[in-house]
Amino acid sequence: MKLLLLEDDAELAPALVGALRDQGFVVDHVTTIADADVLVASSHHDVLVLDRTVPDGDALDLVDRLRRDGVTTPVLLLTARGQVADRVAGFEHGADDYVVKPFALPELVARLRSLARRQGTERARVLTSGRLELDVVRHRLTLDGILLSPTPKEFAVLEVLLEHAGEVVTRTELVERCWDELTEPSSNVVDVLVGQLRRRLGEPDLIETVRGVGYRLTDAPSTPAAAAR
Repeated sequence: MKLLLLEDDAELAPALVGALRDQGFVVDHVTTIADADVLVASSHHDVLVLDRTVPDGDALDLVDRLRRDGVTTPVLLLTARGQVADRVAGFEHGADDYVVKPFALPELVARLRSLARRQGTERARVLTSGRLELDVVRHRLTLDGILLSPTPKEFAVLEVLLEHAGEVVTRTELVERCWDELTEPSSNVVDVLVGQLRRRLGEPDLIETVRGVGYRLTDAPSTPAAAAR
């Protein structure tokens, strides 16, 4: 799941970005409303996490403008402004949830996943293709019924491939969905990560390279060798 985080606190922001990435989220981090506005227009995000008070204004103005423009991406306001009037204003301007600082990370993570499910951005709780089963909510991956332990980035890439099982997924789309805004689509991060996934999944190879385009998840049958692993 890809998040846009608007947070200008120099101590909280890097700690929060690191913690969310450890939980398997892809995080684009900005410190101003202007930068958030640019990224919302140019990139896909499953949830927007916005601090209300940042150097260039009140994030409610951004939420209000996005809703008027027809942007339906869920918004979670993450702010120290916890009075009832503040919460009511947040919801009236189009926010979907409101978390007051200080907060517990497990609660924030649960609220983010709940928002995505409610809005339908997590298209399926369990994705399957042939020998693979990926539980998005419980963050579990099994191959031939055997539980594997992918890294968060491997899990994210495999989720996108499973969503489009049998179809070609471009390198650019994988970067867009699974890495932050600092990653160049022309870099080899996707190829390196897919190589790691192939080694983890073993033979026969379940990920087909479509030269010059990207990758396709194949529905390879189980083999005696695979079943014996």
